[in-house]
Amino acid sequence: MKNIQYSKGVTQYLPFFYIIWADDLLSVSEINVVKHALEEDTTLEDQEKELLLSWLKNENSLKDKEVKIWKQIIDASKIKIIENESYPLTFFSQKVTASYFSDSSFNESLKKIEVNLGMQPNHYNHLFEVKISTNKTSKEYDSAIIDSILKGKQAKVVDTFRKDLSATIFNWETIRDKSTHRKKVLEQVKHLANKGYGAMAYPRVYNGTEDMEGYAAIFEHMMYVDGSMAIKFGVQFGLFGGSIQKLGTKKHHDLYLKNTGEASLLGCFAMTETGHGSNVRGVKTTATYDKKSNQITIHTPGKIDNKEYIGNALDSKMASVFAQLIVNGKNEGVHAILVPLRDKNHNLLPGINVVDNGYKLGLNGVDNGKIWFNQVAVPKDNLLDKYGSITNDGSYYSKIENPNKRFFTMLGTLVGGRICVARAGLGGAKMALTIAIKHALQRRQFNDNKKMQEDLLMDYPSHQLRLIPLVAKAYVYHFTLDKMMYEYCNEASDKRKVETQAAGLKSIITWYANATIQECREACGGKGYLIENRIADLKNDVDIFTTFEGDNTVLLQLAAKGVLSDFKAEFNSAGFLSVLKLLSNQINDSVTTANPLYTNKVDKDHLYDPEFHKNALNYRTRRLTYSIAKRIQGYIKKGVPSYQAFLKVQTHLISLGKAYSIAKAYEAYYTSISIIKDEKYADLFKKLGVLYALHEIRIDASWYLEQSYIGATKSKAIRQRVERLSTELRPHINTLIDGFGIPEHCLTAPISK
Repeated sequence: MKNIQYSKGVTQYLPFFYIIWADDLLSVSEINVVKHALEEDTTLEDQEKELLLSWLKNENSLKDKEVKIWKQIIDASKIKIIENESYPLTFFSQKVTASYFSDSSFNESLKKIEVNLGMQPNHYNHLFEVKISTNKTSKEYDSAIIDSILKGKQAKVVDTFRKDLSATIFNWETIRDKSTHRKKVLEQVKHLANKGYGAMAYPRVYNGTEDMEGYAAIFEHMMYVDGSMAIKFGVQFGLFGGSIQKLGTKKHHDLYLKNTGEASLLGCFAMTETGHGSNVRGVKTTATYDKKSNQITIHTPGKIDNKEYIGNALDSKMASVFAQLIVNGKNEGVHAILVPLRDKNHNLLPGINVVDNGYKLGLNGVDNGKIWFNQVAVPKDNLLDKYGSITNDGSYYSKIENPNKRFFTMLGTLVGGRICVARAGLGGAKMALTIAIKHALQRRQFNDNKKMQEDLLMDYPSHQLRLIPLVAKAYVYHFTLDKMMYEYCNEASDKRKVETQAAGLKSIITWYANATIQECREACGGKGYLIENRIADLKNDVDIFTTFEGDNTVLLQLAAKGVLSDFKAEFNSAGFLSVLKLLSNQINDSVTTANPLYTNKVDKDHLYDPEFHKNALNYRTRRLTYSIAKRIQGYIKKGVPSYQAFLKVQTHLISLGKAYSIAKAYEAYYTSISIIKDEKYADLFKKLGVLYALHEIRIDASWYLEQSYIGATKSKAIRQRVERLSTELRPHINTLIDGFGIPEHCLTAPISK
């Protein structure tokens, strides 16, 4: 037995007295509850009761020295508080006492104090210098290893960028004045430019590293600081600089690219108009070439033909303006022309009018504005002429003779922006999930009345089901976007397919991001509504991602038309019938050859089999393609024009675009994780993939049931497996969100601590 100055009876009360005296003030309720417990405690000697009661009735007699002695006795016991015990403090006191007096029985009087004062571990565990044992998460997996798998070949770039984000200029703060916010964001963007990040996607000769994949990886990380910073960075270096790089030629690169990457030349990307957003081909701004002056005149012809919602509009010296190029009286279609906006003193040039868009739902650190051009003349060489030029004799020339093909080729070079927007949305979702789940691993509500401690939010099946499948999706979309950017950068890739896939993936991922952030907001209750906890700003900032860089509903139709064009571009040709027949056979084969009892096969091996997932997701794509093609064929046979035929199947096209994108995401994910060598981690990533696939199939269960692809028994089994997988991943959830690699200095939300 260790030496101690108090008796056994008094020692067992020390943790309780230390807690109630921790704030140097005894409340009436504390005095009342403890006094009654002492009076009813038959295990105490009279002298012990007298001493303990004296600590209640005469506050002035209790010295700091005595309180410190209590703490020393508690700490010296080396006993741990076990949070999930029925009455943690009572059991803790019992064990502390036993460490000094060899044994100690459970004291009902202590239990009454704990219950009546509602003394839960999360209220007092900070008071002790003893380790609090918890069962919040398993240590089976290492988040650092998971993070390294996610970083892949971009590890060096990402690690360096994360360290750079620790600079004080990136410290998060609540800013509600847009002018102040914009000033800070501009300083941040210039700081990143000075670090070389602005030019990293550009050629080395212009101080770049030719690393578009690395650019996309760091773009996601900017969302951990501020969505406004990410978007302004993207406008300056990705859109403005990207248009010069992708649509311009060497003369433009030499003049502007280095300065753009350094942010010494600030620019904007003037494509969208008040009257034309998604329909870029229909923009009304004109760019008329005059052979005599060898100049191009930019003009806004009507009231709603101004450029609208242009990021960086107020800070820019130059704009990349998309306009109808008119040469020798002929409209050659939409082209991009570099137009100076301001002089060296930042005064607007003649014929230029810029108006601030004002406050927005989010991204108020980005200076969006409207721009009008009144007969603004620029040199012919300002035409970004990679795909279409004006020759020395004043004629128009392009290697791509077909105007439609030329237009889509030009826009296709800018697809990287869509991938980056999806990546930014994913970053916002990861941030929100990390905050919400870390909150759920601390926040407690309700219990079964058989234990003192309330249950963690994360231990409720409903909470697991609302958040864990979203974590699985974050992992799937991470690998998907990595692969998408690789394909975009690969010169050997089929650019049309890349554009189709990017259109669909941008849509489903930015919608996912918005839904996820909203779910996280609700999962945090009122805490999620507070600005300081970051989710509110994420919600407002990411909202616009669904409609810029292409409206999602429009992009899904683009993706669907890309799928249809894989079979046949003309739906009234003789070859189309054979394509329909082949597709019909594929649909039938996917059901009949997979398993004779396919529709109601419910064993775990089958439901977890990637082949089942691929077959199911691809079947939905093929079936929707077949039914759309049949419908369009039917309309065309009746003499309905192609455009009207497509309008009649518009909602059908949206379903196809979504189905195609989900299938492509799963395919890309599974291909990517197949190279993971560590079997334990490979199995973890496979389980995440299973949850993603089954969750998506479950969402569309009614469609699969309508098609008799699955039966009611199988549909129920899939639902149960989604719930089961969410529960199985619960012990590893903290490791999984830490695996996102969000830097600690970016996780400023108080509820995430």
